[in-house]
Amino acid sequence: MGKRSKARVSEEHLEEEDEEMEEDQEYLDGSSSSNDKSLYEILGVDKAASQQEIKKAYYKLALRLHPDKNPDDEEAKEKFQQLQKVISILGDEEKRSVYDQTGCVDDADLVGDVIQNLQTFFRAMYKKISEADIEEFEANYRGSESEKKDLLELYKKLKGNMDRLFCCMLCSEPMLDSHRFKDIIDEAISAGWLAFQCKSFDISNNHILDISLG
Repeated sequence: MGKRSKARVSEEHLEEEDEEMEEDQEYLDGSSSSNDKSLYEILGVDKAASQQEIKKAYYKLALRLHPDKNPDDEEAKEKFQQLQKVISILGDEEKRSVYDQTGCVDDADLVGDVIQNLQTFFRAMYKKISEADIEEFEANYRGSESEKKDLLELYKKLKGNMDRLFCCMLCSEPMLDSHRFKDIIDEAISAGWLAFQCKSFDISNNHILDISLG
């Protein structure tokens, strides 16, 4: 092989390496851009937002995606479930602190492009919800069969952790609703909807102890 042939091969080899490096960089850039989208951006709030602001933002999105309002919409159901996972982290001060320090989410459903897609999806929806919408939803939701159903489903999903339940439960406040939720759960136990070992409700800590949904 002549010198010119060797030079041509070397140039082609270098070009291939350059292309591979560019592709690798594009991949890394793409990965970092999706990871840069935080859980706060999904809710449309600042990282310094108060718990009240975070919960309010959650309400605005959740009331639009609630399964009762979208009974045949599988995408809305999926997004609602993902939204619950977001609020279970940001609505819990301890988990939020860990997330703020590490930026890591211990949930395979909230990594990579999922964060970007959720942020884009909710951004368009967030602006369409007014304070009047929230007030109307709350007035119709509190005390409804839908609320009761959500309460029992969340209790089962969260294995009785009432601190986490109050983070996710729409239109709920521990000081206002602990006794009311206790009555709903007691009724479910009496009706045989709940299996239990020891029926006990610790209102001061917002926990129902040793009860599990059957």
